Amino acid sequence: MISRLIPAMFAVFLPALAAGNESPVLNVYTHPSFAAEWGPGPAVKEAFEAECQCTLNYTVLDSGGDILQRLRLEGSSTPADVVLGLDTGTMETARQTGLLGRHEQSLENLALPVTWNDDVFVPYDWGYFAFVYDTEQLPEPPASLEALINAPDDLKIIIQDPRTSTPGLGLLLWMHSVYGDQAAEKWQQLSGKILATTQSWSDGYFSLFMNGEAPMILSYSTSPAYHMAIDKTDRYQAAQFEEGHYLQVEVAALVDSSGNKDLARAFLDFMLTPDFQRHIPLKNVMYPAIELGDELPEVFSKLIEPTKALYIDPAEVASDRRQLVNDWLNALTQ
Repeated sequence: MISRLIPAMFAVFLPALAAGNESPVLNVYTHPSFAAEWGPGPAVKEAFEAECQCTLNYTVLDSGGDILQRLRLEGSSTPADVVLGLDTGTMETARQTGLLGRHEQSLENLALPVTWNDDVFVPYDWGYFAFVYDTEQLPEPPASLEALINAPDDLKIIIQDPRTSTPGLGLLLWMHSVYGDQAAEKWQQLSGKILATTQSWSDGYFSLFMNGEAPMILSYSTSPAYHMAIDKTDRYQAAQFEEGHYLQVEVAALVDSSGNKDLARAFLDFMLTPDFQRHIPLKNVMYPAIELGDELPEVFSKLIEPTKALYIDPAEVASDRRQLVNDWLNALTQ
């Protein structure tokens, strides 16, 4: 059904295109891992432009948090038509800005571990946070979050800052889901094992972890798929924790002040088609938001399968986030 809607939506703005000399431009705020040459952005741009007779322009910001901050600063004067790269940890805060509009899209084809009925945010991928480890440095990784926390301090890990990184926030929520009011105490126990807390996931993964600085890093359960499919190595794997793994859903949304709402909604619709989704598994290294059938790379069958999906409602995350970050800061400075 979704794919049949796209031509109709394009028809809304194609007459305007014919009347002018310039093709319409869709401005999308996103983050580096999406827009990079190795990410899904370039292939998505080519596929969408082939259908829309428009120009898809990416404005690349450092993280989902930076996308939200830029949107707040610019307000209704923002040139963005779509924001892509927010997630379940940040979307409620983004909603509260009042700057995002209803997507008006069909979500019936979604394939997520949770029910999704949101009328503002459209998912484009999902995954579980996990600690990825180097099997050559750490042949027997911890099998639970509790085992990691209680491991000797000579086991070093790399994490990300929850104030600037969505995986960093994901770990904060993961710890809160498992330990509740005891999370601060657990953070104190974990602190001696933290080699580095980086501003972004890429800073830690490529600059430190892949250079052998530590045997474990906070990442995603899907990260080994890239190494197996592209690097042709089983060296990097995700540790499965018995308490379960925290779920992240990445989302995009229409900017309400956009002058290109029809085109923006056509793009959101396009996100939930195979022409977009087939680029997610090995370029964004996440699970696609729809069923891809045989197009899902075979290496995904080799990934860990968490026995429990941990998830906190986004409204609760927005309410508790500041206190959780303050508790985290206090725990790590004591």
